[in-house]
Amino acid sequence: MRSTPAAAAARTRPTPVDIQPEWAFNIIYSSGTTGTPKGIVQAHAMRWAHVARGENYGYGPEAVTLVATSLCSNTTLVSVFPCLAKGGTVVLTQGRFDPPAYLALAERVRATHAMLVPVQYQRLMAVPGFDRHDLSAFRMKFCTSAPFAAALKADVLARWPGGLVEYYGMTEGGGTCILEAHLHPDKLHTVGKPAEGHDIRLIDEDGREVAPGEIGEVVGRSVSMMTGYHGLAEKTREAEWFDADGNRFIRTGDVGRFDADGFLVLMDRRKDLVISGGFNVYPSDLEAVLRQHAGVADAAVVGVPSATGGESPVAFVVPAGGAPAEEALRSWANERLGKTQRLASVRYVDALPRSDIGKVLKRQLREAHESLP
Repeated sequence: MRSTPAAAAARTRPTPVDIQPEWAFNIIYSSGTTGTPKGIVQAHAMRWAHVARGENYGYGPEAVTLVATSLCSNTTLVSVFPCLAKGGTVVLTQGRFDPPAYLALAERVRATHAMLVPVQYQRLMAVPGFDRHDLSAFRMKFCTSAPFAAALKADVLARWPGGLVEYYGMTEGGGTCILEAHLHPDKLHTVGKPAEGHDIRLIDEDGREVAPGEIGEVVGRSVSMMTGYHGLAEKTREAEWFDADGNRFIRTGDVGRFDADGFLVLMDRRKDLVISGGFNVYPSDLEAVLRQHAGVADAAVVGVPSATGGESPVAFVVPAGGAPAEEALRSWANERLGKTQRLASVRYVDALPRSDIGKVLKRQLREAHESLP
């Protein structure tokens, strides 16, 4: 009697494979906020580290993770894989992000976990009926991918049940910092401490480690490290830094310092640093001052060429109700800034250009400034 294909398939068993931690698991493309997106090869060990980290945050068979970011984003997978690995449920939203609809869905499915980017938190907390929604099922909320303002973190902690965790790191991996904001409400201006088993250091322009308390570029090492950029060996080498013992680290391109308690305070992207008259100007400092004005909904500062000082900081501002004239806002901000920080101009825009996961595309702002009269 001849076997049918179905019978043969039933007797077939896959050959066991001993998966190696360093084997490639997936390729995710960077968002390309400062250049052309690159394919980031992530190993099994890197993905497993994300699953293992979820042990601390209440994932289990009853967990319901509500997803409102792109499935092709590392941001999303950091929360999806731990939930699925522990037998939980993942609920996907549809279409463009709609804050009222998101809150209604979270209430209906009794969501317990969420990963959102800062601009999504900002829009959700601004919904007029936010406090009328029953979000009591939430165990933990996460945030990553872009700067998360301390005032916004405080608002989320005060009005949204459950804990709040900020991850600082890159799709490329390397070092991760974790801020459990609900446990450290006095450290909301930081991105937390290095995760367990993660080695994070700061280096100067010449690749030397800086002294404690000094500012430097953030580099990190852990099991959560990319294998490299797919097909881009030179770009991979540019992203690497090696210590005196030959240990491999990934460069973040971010500038920061550690406070006395070991919490990392970020200053800015190294590429976004404005050098004006020989002084380092950190756009995030200027943006923070601008956001203090009631007439400012959002702001981004970039450096543009200057004939006298090398570069000058220029602000792109999304106005809120009662916003003053652009020149009046510039004068208001400059009264509160140091002499080397003062804004050359303020430009009002309807919205800041952002990537799919909420990162401000500052290169587009620089290009926009070049095209202005």
